[in-house]
Amino acid sequence: MKYVAKPLPPVELPELRQIGKPLRRVDALGKAVGATAYAGDFTMPGMLHAKVLRSSEPSARIIRLDVSKARALAGVACVLTAEELPDGKLTTDMPGQTGQKRRTGSDAPVLASEVVRFVGEPIALVAAETLDTARQALELIEIDYEPVPGVYDPLEAMEPGAPILHPPDNVVARWKIRRGDVAAGMEAADVIVENTFRAPFVEHAFLEPEAGLAWVDEQGVINIRVCTQVVEHFRSIARALQVPQNKVRIRGTMVGGGFGGKEDITVEIFLAMLARHTGRPVRLAYTREESFAAQSKRHPFVITHRTGVQRSGRITAAEIKLVADSGAYPYLSPYVLLYATIMAAGPYRVDNLRIDSAAVATNQPFTSAFRGFGGPQACLAYEQQMDEIARTLDMDPLALRRVNYFRTGDPNATGQIIESAAWLEESASRALEALGEKSVERGPIKIGQGLASYFQSYGRITWFHDTSRAWVGMELDGTVVIRCGTPDLGAGQVNSLCQITAEILGVPLTDATVYSTDSALTPLAGTSTATRQLYMSGNAVAKAAGAVREVLLGRAQNHFEEELDNLDLADGRVIVKSDPGRSLPLGELAAMCAAEGLALSNLALFKAPFSEGIDPDTGQGRVFPDFTFGSQAVEVAVDTETGQVEVLKSVACHDVGRAINPAAVEGQIAGGSNQGLGYALMEEFKLEEGRILTPSLTEYLIPTAVDFTPTEVIILESGTGVGPFGAKGIGEPALTPAAPAVANAVADAIGVRIRELPLTAERVLAALDENWP
Repeated sequence: MKYVAKPLPPVELPELRQIGKPLRRVDALGKAVGATAYAGDFTMPGMLHAKVLRSSEPSARIIRLDVSKARALAGVACVLTAEELPDGKLTTDMPGQTGQKRRTGSDAPVLASEVVRFVGEPIALVAAETLDTARQALELIEIDYEPVPGVYDPLEAMEPGAPILHPPDNVVARWKIRRGDVAAGMEAADVIVENTFRAPFVEHAFLEPEAGLAWVDEQGVINIRVCTQVVEHFRSIARALQVPQNKVRIRGTMVGGGFGGKEDITVEIFLAMLARHTGRPVRLAYTREESFAAQSKRHPFVITHRTGVQRSGRITAAEIKLVADSGAYPYLSPYVLLYATIMAAGPYRVDNLRIDSAAVATNQPFTSAFRGFGGPQACLAYEQQMDEIARTLDMDPLALRRVNYFRTGDPNATGQIIESAAWLEESASRALEALGEKSVERGPIKIGQGLASYFQSYGRITWFHDTSRAWVGMELDGTVVIRCGTPDLGAGQVNSLCQITAEILGVPLTDATVYSTDSALTPLAGTSTATRQLYMSGNAVAKAAGAVREVLLGRAQNHFEEELDNLDLADGRVIVKSDPGRSLPLGELAAMCAAEGLALSNLALFKAPFSEGIDPDTGQGRVFPDFTFGSQAVEVAVDTETGQVEVLKSVACHDVGRAINPAAVEGQIAGGSNQGLGYALMEEFKLEEGRILTPSLTEYLIPTAVDFTPTEVIILESGTGVGPFGAKGIGEPALTPAAPAVANAVADAIGVRIRELPLTAERVLAALDENWP
């Protein structure tokens, strides 16, 4: 079928000098020539090397732990266990927040003492003169376990009599949404379609494993140089160590990929303990295998949709159930579950809706933040369900979606009104138009095309009362300095701050210098999570730069004796717009301001919308600042003899509000697409009764640059976002529609729905065999 793109509503975005231009990022050259220092690159004279002893059992009591031989080994500086940090707990709830009440029962032990609940749980720390000595010391630690029954499936964990990880039961969190009259909606339906979909554990597999270096300085401050998404972890570390918060300092580095895996505390607490105990610098860097064993995973979900629909395609009612595996400790499971619950019905108007969800503890590795934060799992289910409904009604998949898509002004599942542009048909029709007609089938090679649309929040939950701070100053030569605690994950967070500031203050991007990610010296900007930094810190920087601009223009008004609206800052000068020949270098203007005691810097605080939570009985209320909308279309070739799936074409179309740097936006979308395609076809962190079967990149497959055809990127700009200059967030949303688009394409190719990821050759062949005529 040939698709034609729906015309876009009229949008008038002003032409800007820096914003909207694919300028070279401020961090590009250092990365290109290998000059950028990452956490694992830092060393200090006289430093010790650390290793972590981890549990080999998924569920057991520790009946004996003897570290005496390890402590006696020559070259060992210390061996620490839970005895050295009695009742040491890590706060795992709402990282980066400064005053909100946290959920009870959300803490995790720093080191296990009496029981272990998953393979990889930390038990002891070693610091030694050399890495080899530290490894030898681990082997000398003697530990005896008494295995206790565990539970490895979230559905089984909810059954009566299941082993309990955290009393009174294994349910970590529940959410529910109630809208309208579901029974009446189902009665009004011509067809009811029901399906269950499953998503697997997934490993973050970032390029840079967790690493850091810590030391105690002359003021008694524990300094931690680390790759992290959250510099505000210094507070949680101080609480765990029972030291004042001003005695812990996080010095973040450029992060070599995070995807949520560096949102929780990783090596920081261990480094702090060892540096404080020894009084010497300590370095800890995980191997890839240690990273796989130690850190969180994407949540597996089981999601059941029961949807009532009329012959016209209009959805009359939906019942949705979600169960997520939280692993051994809660971490961010309650909030990942909340996001998935709110997104569960998709970007569709459903007036009669019932959603019930639960996150459940098991003796599996703990699960927490991962790019998309529950949105991809929800999208995987609702977009496959939409295609199944279309198949049942013998209806074109886009036509079905068109009947039900959100429009601006509609309420979502929690009753929050969609206030920004909801360009769903606009993005879907463009993706399908660019995909084009199906390729020709040849013999056993079957061709299929699939579409997926989505909506996803950016910015944190509004009852977190999120804030960000930034400082902007102009020097006396007209150059600009930005200080902001924003961690940069490689996605261009700090470059965006520079580009925004350069636009407002009228300087070239090369004249902006940024300092970031130091909990003691840069204004705290909150977490680099939830696709929030452009929105939060971008607005904070814009606010600070705007204040400096006002001072500069105010002084220029006196100098030129012109009205403010006839003055502008551009190309490093202040100019009279009606007579551009009359201008002044910004350095001279800054010197005038300084001579008169006028402020050339500003510290700004930006606040997100604040709310007080949703109704616990109905799930109604505001949860997010805004939403991003988009679609992806994919064409695949499926070899019905081997089961192999090849992606032939991929087109992703997203409304980003306003692209601060189009080249960076395109990179985010293309990268997110590839990660989503890997989620669909390759990636599965396999476990058997809590034991890891894919412990390294040898067994756990991720896509390389040559595994998938490049995704064609279509950027739409509605200008309606709540970020600076009307921008929306795109970091996480870029991943979300890729996997369901592939799943729908494979089903279109072979005529069989495979309801569990990844869509491996084995699963394709099994599905074909099961449905053989």
